[in-house]
Amino acid sequence: MASKSCCRTFTALERVLMVLFVLMTGVSVGLIIVMAVSRSSDTTGPEKPKPSEKPSDSSYLIGVGRADCTGPVAEVPLMGYASPDQTAGGIHTRLYSRAFIVANNSERVVFVSADIGMVSQRLRLEVLKKLQTKYGDLYRQENVVLSGTHTHSGPGGYFQYTLFIITSKGYIKPSINAIVNGIVKSIDIAHGNLKAGRIFLNKGEVENSNLNRSPHSYLNNPEEERRKYKSNTDKELVVLKMVDSDGNGLGLLSWFAVHPVSMNNTNRMVSSDNMGYASYLFEQEMNAGSLPGQGPFVAAFSSSNLGDVSPNTKGPHCINTGESCDNINSSCPIGGSNMCMAIGPGVDMFESTKIIGGTIFNKAKELYRTAQQEVTGPLNAAHQWVNMTDVTVQLNATHTGKTCKPALGHSFAAGTIDGVGGLNFTQGSVEGDPFWDGIRDALLGSPSNETQDCHHPKPILFSTGEMNVPLPWHPAIVDVQIITIGSLAIVAIPGEFTTMAGRRMREAVKNELESRGSLGQVEVVIAGLCNIYTHYITTYEEYQIQRYEAASNIYGPHSLSAYIQLFSSLARAIAENKVADLPKGPEPPFFSNSQLISLLPLNPVDKTPLNTSFGDVLIQTLQSYKRGEVVEVTFVSGNPRNSADMAEKTFLTVEKYENMTNSWKVVHTDASWETRFHWIKGTGGQSNVTVEWHVPSTAHPGTYRIQHFGHYKERPNFPPVMKPYEGSSGSFEIYN
Repeated sequence: MASKSCCRTFTALERVLMVLFVLMTGVSVGLIIVMAVSRSSDTTGPEKPKPSEKPSDSSYLIGVGRADCTGPVAEVPLMGYASPDQTAGGIHTRLYSRAFIVANNSERVVFVSADIGMVSQRLRLEVLKKLQTKYGDLYRQENVVLSGTHTHSGPGGYFQYTLFIITSKGYIKPSINAIVNGIVKSIDIAHGNLKAGRIFLNKGEVENSNLNRSPHSYLNNPEEERRKYKSNTDKELVVLKMVDSDGNGLGLLSWFAVHPVSMNNTNRMVSSDNMGYASYLFEQEMNAGSLPGQGPFVAAFSSSNLGDVSPNTKGPHCINTGESCDNINSSCPIGGSNMCMAIGPGVDMFESTKIIGGTIFNKAKELYRTAQQEVTGPLNAAHQWVNMTDVTVQLNATHTGKTCKPALGHSFAAGTIDGVGGLNFTQGSVEGDPFWDGIRDALLGSPSNETQDCHHPKPILFSTGEMNVPLPWHPAIVDVQIITIGSLAIVAIPGEFTTMAGRRMREAVKNELESRGSLGQVEVVIAGLCNIYTHYITTYEEYQIQRYEAASNIYGPHSLSAYIQLFSSLARAIAENKVADLPKGPEPPFFSNSQLISLLPLNPVDKTPLNTSFGDVLIQTLQSYKRGEVVEVTFVSGNPRNSADMAEKTFLTVEKYENMTNSWKVVHTDASWETRFHWIKGTGGQSNVTVEWHVPSTAHPGTYRIQHFGHYKERPNFPPVMKPYEGSSGSFEIYN
C-alpha cells in the first residue's frame, strides 16, 4: 500500500509571501554589500576617531568640566569693592569653576575660568600643589592658566599678602578651600571627559554693553593710535566652539572686556554677576532639563582687558542732583566724588545684570551657531616668574626705563564711578594731601625718595613695596604666561589691563608670533585676572592722568612696557621653538599657615526664639501667586557658615507637586537666577533666612513649596557640634 505524502500543499497566498521574503532577503544582503564596498572605497576624508581614540592630525582631545566653588555665604567680605561693610549675607547665584583641557598626542593646555574676583598667587600655588599630587607633571605652572571672571560679589579671604589680608578680614580657610577644591574638581572632570573633538573660532561685536569709565585718561593716548580704533572700549567677543568628533557640543570658551560690577557695592549676596549670568543662560539652554550647575555642556565667559571698562552704560551721574559728573575728577558740585556714580542700563542692579549678561549671551549664541573657522595646529605653553620690582625696559634705541617697588597712589582711595571709595579722595590727583600723608607717615612711615621718584607723577599714599609687616603688602614675583592652541594665543595677564594697554599687548604678541614662527595668521586674546593679582596696568600716557586705574598701577609708569617686553619674549620663544631655553625665574614665596592669620571672628552658638526650632517658618507664604510675583517665606535659621561644605548642594529648593507620581520635584535651587537667599543676623546667636522666588513667566501652574536646608551650631561639650536641619513652607498655588 502506498504511503501518504509527507508534505502539505501551500496556498496561493503563502506562496506569494514566501517569494516576497526571498526577494527582500536578497535585496537586504545586496544593500549591505554595496554599503560595505562604498565605505571601504570612500577617500573623501579620514574616519572620525572614536572618543577613546587618540585625535587625528586635524583634531584635539577636548575635556570640559564645571564644579561649585561658592564657599562661605555669610559674614565673609565680598572681594572687589574693598568695602568693609559689604560682607556676604546670602546667595543670588552660585559660583562655578569651568575648566577646558585641550590635548594632542604630545602636549596639553588647561584654561580655567572661575567665578571669583581674581586669582591670587596663594590660590594658584595651592591648586598646582594639588594637581602635582594627583597628576605629577601633567598639569603644571607652564600649561595651566587660572583666570577670574572678576565678579565683585564673591567671597574674599584667599590671599597671602598683607594689603588683601586687611581688606578681606584675613586668610579665611573655608573660602580658599572651596575655591581650590572647585578648581581642581573642574579640572578632574575635564580630564575624565577627554574625547576627540574639534575647535572653531568666531568673533563679533557686542553693542550697548560697556563704556570707558576713564575716558579722560584714554584721550591722553596718542591721537594717531586712537584713530586706529572706532571706540574707546573693545567691543569684540571672541568665542571658541568645542564639539566632539560627531559635531555634538561640548563647550564654549569666550572672552569679553567688561567689569562684572552690575551688582553694585550695596549687594550682600554672593553672585556671579553679568558674565556669570551669560554662562548661566548658555548652559541652561544647552543642558535643557537640567538644574543650574548640572549637565555636560560647559560655557565660560572669561575676563579680558576690562581695566577701564564699566557695564553701567547710563554713565556717571550725581546721585543727589542727577547731573552728569563725567569729568576728570568724577566729582559733583555738591558732595564731591562720593556722589558720582555710574548706573544702568536697568532700573536696579538685578535688571542691569540681566540686561548686560543677556546681551553678551545672545551674541555668543549667534557666534557659536555660525562658527566656521577651525582652530588647528600645535599646542604650546610658556611661563616665567619675574621680579616685577626690578625690570629694565628698553624704551627706544637710546633710553631705558625701570619698574618700581609697589605703591598705591591717592586716587586709589577714591575708587571709581562703579564704586566710590569714600572720605575726601578724588580721582586724577597728582599731588598728595598733607592731612592723609601725615597720618600715613605716623602709622606706616613715609615712602623713600627712590620710590617717589620712580612712581612720578603718582602721589604715593601707600608705599606697599617698602612695607613688610607682618608679611609683604604686595607681591614682587609675578607670573607671565602664554598658551597657544593652533593659531590662537591666550595671553594670561596678572591683573587688569586697560583697553589701550590690551590693544598694545595684542599687537606686540601677534607681531612676534607671525613674524618669527610658522603659525600663520594668529588670533591673540587677552585673558585677564590670571594667576596672581597685581591691580591695574595702564599705558604710560594714561598713567600721567592718575585716575583710579593709574593710581592702582603698582609697579610704576613703565609697567605696561615691561609686560610687553616680557610677553614678547615668551611669544618669541614659542615661535622659534625655544621654550625649553626660557629661564624659570625666581619662585614666589609660599607663606606657612601659621603666618597667615584670620581676622574673621568665630560665630557663636546658634539659638532660636522662644518656643521655636531651627527650620520653623516665621513668616508663611500666601496661598496663591501669579507669574511675575514674588513668593517669600522666612525660616528660623542657623548661621550659614556652619554649613561647611555646601559644594554642589543647596540652601533651598523650590519644588512642584507632581500628581502623576504623588511626589515633589525640585525645579529651582539656590543656583537659580529666580531665587534669592537672604540671611539676616539677629542678636544673641539668633538669625533667620528669607527665601524669595521670583516666579518666572515660564512657571507651570500647579502646587509648589519652598524648602530650606542648613546647619546650626551647639556646644553640649567641646568641640562644638554642627547639626543639620531643614524646614518647609506650606504649599501654595501658581496660576497663569
